[in-house]
Amino acid sequence: MEKSGDKSLLWRAKVLIGLLNVAFFYFRIADFQDVLREPKIALGKLRELSFSGIPCEGGLRCLCWKILLNYLPLERASWTSILAKQRELYSQFLREMIIQPGIAKANLGVSREDVTFEDHPLNPNPDSRWNTYFKDNEVLLQIDKDVRRLCPDISFFQRPTDYPCLLILDPQNEFETLRKRVEQTTLKSQTVAKNRSGVTNMSSPHKSPAPNSLSEYQVLPNGCEAHWEVVERILFIYAKLNPGIAYVQGMNEIVGPLYYTFATDPNSEWKEHAEADTFFCFTNLMSEIRDNFIKSLDDSQCGITYKMEKVYSTLKEKDVELYLKLQEQNIKPQFFAFRWLTLLLSQEFLLPDVIRIWDTLFADDNRFDFLLLVCCAMLVLIREQLLGGDFTLNMRLLQDYPITDVHHILQKAKELQDSK
Repeated sequence: MEKSGDKSLLWRAKVLIGLLNVAFFYFRIADFQDVLREPKIALGKLRELSFSGIPCEGGLRCLCWKILLNYLPLERASWTSILAKQRELYSQFLREMIIQPGIAKANLGVSREDVTFEDHPLNPNPDSRWNTYFKDNEVLLQIDKDVRRLCPDISFFQRPTDYPCLLILDPQNEFETLRKRVEQTTLKSQTVAKNRSGVTNMSSPHKSPAPNSLSEYQVLPNGCEAHWEVVERILFIYAKLNPGIAYVQGMNEIVGPLYYTFATDPNSEWKEHAEADTFFCFTNLMSEIRDNFIKSLDDSQCGITYKMEKVYSTLKEKDVELYLKLQEQNIKPQFFAFRWLTLLLSQEFLLPDVIRIWDTLFADDNRFDFLLLVCCAMLVLIREQLLGGDFTLNMRLLQDYPITDVHHILQKAKELQDSK
């Protein structure tokens, strides 16, 4: 039996550890605040702090992500003017792109253009506004299907936003919401399926299923919109502005964590503009990873095939026994690493853990080189199961990753990086 003195010492040690952890937490917040209050942000110091995780208290994560994703410049004095300019630009995108052909509002500063005999719904001219409208519907239907099932393990995206887009929902104007546009279209969803990988589902097996039909979703009162509708609008505008890539399934999984982080910002002034801020951060992020979504670039040095092979070449360098085992079983990186890399691990872990991983990815100078190391670390950490498993068991492990401790994974990835 333990002596009462031993129990007392153990209790005191636990209390002391708890107090030290609390003190460390507040010291970290103070460190971030010190860096962020400087007239010019020291990017190197901010990256160093953010690599180990960014506190969400006080909106620190939201602010740091906007800097790390090059939305906000390092000079604090220019933040107010740049934010105002970008948010107004996004409002202009809404005015120009989420409208029906032939509808315009004088009070928004847009002159009315009547539909004439030269431009009608059956006009085959590719420059016809009606033709553009119908082609946009094809993209919109795929976006709508994907965003409605975004993060089905939490209810956030189905709940109404506190800041609905008044420009779209104002009853005084005639703008049509994307949700109404989808409900009214007669196109069939099977005509619009565009999947980057050529498979029917890029979702992780352990993700909760989402409702399949529009009728299964709660109908919100007039003047309200769900968070998924905001994400839908962001993706639709991105597709309109980037016709070369438009929308590819999986982009919804990239924009989701960004929007969730900004829409839950404790600073209401910034939270109100989550949609515009998410759009520009998503656009900047996509500029770095868009090659993953372009099939014609797969076999180039910037394509996804090269990156998947890089995961295996790194594994061969770090753990040749495990590498040879996967080769022996003909387990190709395409079977699992395609989703890991393309979706930045957003389907492998729960949303809070994805956000923590992204803290590190966004903070690293070569953020997507580090992603390759994270993927390699995920393999090394389950090496014993993989070495002892057959093809079927190992495929199940890789497609439904068993480790949930992302801190352990990131620590292992850093060890692999430092061992070069």
